Amino acid sequence: MLVRLTVQGIVQGVGFRFFVQKTALHYGLSGFVKNLQNGDVFIEAIGTQTKLNLFIEEIEVGNRFSDVRNVKIEFDSIEKDFDDFKIAY
Repeated sequence: MLVRLTVQGIVQGVGFRFFVQKTALHYGLSGFVKNLQNGDVFIEAIGTQTKLNLFIEEIEVGNRFSDVRNVKIEFDSIEKDFDDFKIAY
């Protein structure tokens, strides 16, 4: 299962991408996280539905320096193959 998340709020310049990567690896997910030019953060993650749901719950809270105000969630059954979970630049 693939999920695409667009995270809005204070999520750039606060270690949010590192937090996302650490959380994804904790749940054994693969994919990537990157900053968008408009100040949002975009995530693509692949894993089981259960692990993705747990991951999303943590992303909605954020790390202690961020202020997550909204998370747009889009599930997809597209098969992609990522080696691990990376921070994209």
